[in-house]
Amino acid sequence: MNFQEIKDQDQSYILHTYGRVDAALVKGKNARAWDVEGKEYIDFTAGIGVNALGYSDPEWVAAVAEQAGEIQHMCNYYYCPQNTALAEELSKASGMAKAFFCNSGAEANECAVKVARKYGEKRNAYKIITLVNSFHGRTLTTLAATGQEGFHKDFLPLTEGFLYAQAGDLAGIEKLMDGSVCAVLLEMVQGEGGVIPMGEDFVKGLAELCQERDVLLMVDEVQTGVGRTGTFYAYQGYDIQPDVVTSAKALAGGLPIGACLVGEKLGDILKPGMQGSTFGGNPIACAGARVVLRRVNDPGFLQSVLEKGAYLKEKLEAMPQVEYVRGRGLMLGVKLKVKDAHDVLVECAKQGLLILTAKELVRFLPPLTITKEDIDQGLAVFQKVLEG
Repeated sequence: MNFQEIKDQDQSYILHTYGRVDAALVKGKNARAWDVEGKEYIDFTAGIGVNALGYSDPEWVAAVAEQAGEIQHMCNYYYCPQNTALAEELSKASGMAKAFFCNSGAEANECAVKVARKYGEKRNAYKIITLVNSFHGRTLTTLAATGQEGFHKDFLPLTEGFLYAQAGDLAGIEKLMDGSVCAVLLEMVQGEGGVIPMGEDFVKGLAELCQERDVLLMVDEVQTGVGRTGTFYAYQGYDIQPDVVTSAKALAGGLPIGACLVGEKLGDILKPGMQGSTFGGNPIACAGARVVLRRVNDPGFLQSVLEKGAYLKEKLEAMPQVEYVRGRGLMLGVKLKVKDAHDVLVECAKQGLLILTAKELVRFLPPLTITKEDIDQGLAVFQKVLEG
């Protein structure tokens, strides 16, 4: 099939829930991809932060293929060694105690909501504070958790029990803690909200406040996690230890997986029958995740993410068309002085560079394995588009 046939098929048979760019990718290697007609692209998106090791990493491919040849799925009635090994490795990497596996970030956040409400049940506390401008998923409950009214308006009524506070406003959050609050949920860097990092004093103060009030501190690491900001999880760069952590996107390097991680005091809070997922902990996804975890959770690898992120940021800030750059590691948002971010995204794709947007910013989430040569080649295309 040629590109037009694929596009026509998409328009005819797929719900129109995505704004597509005119490219049909069929092959990739690390930070490069090729479309159905052979055009090559530098990819600064990593599938929206999913392909941590880039496209078709040989070690990842071998582990996934080997597991697929042994057993591809089993009922959760039975023990799965890939599942249990990943849970142990992930708990040790995160400083958490136990894991629940599912298929996506939204599902992981749904589990976190259940954990929080179960924890608050003893004192009839069920409300959860999230931040204005946050994003936590597209299910009805995670939409309610998302602190952006634009995501709410088409799907009312949403799940009740969510309160919204401004990032940085500790006094405002403390005022909301009237005894009815069981948890606070936040991102260390608001991704879909515009690549906005949380201030370190705010995060540490919030952790102390939650501990004082016996309120769970829950961190959504769906986009920021698995090395993206230069630590395995972003909260580790803030020197705090949450009660609940949610993870997905990059965790299995391109296969569907989500995880809700809990600390020791919550290890037995959910009993059999309270939560489940048919495909959660799938052996193939877990095999891929174990390769990602082993590779990414290496001090040298994480240092390389910081170095490449600093290099990319420095080059972007030197462009005269750029107003500012913000973010952490290889999670960067770029505010342009004149050009519209979405227009730039479309033109970059035409010129062979794949990028993202976040509100009015251009957003870069390249594979963590991207080379400086590919960064330079991608930035040359970006500069050309900005100058055009």
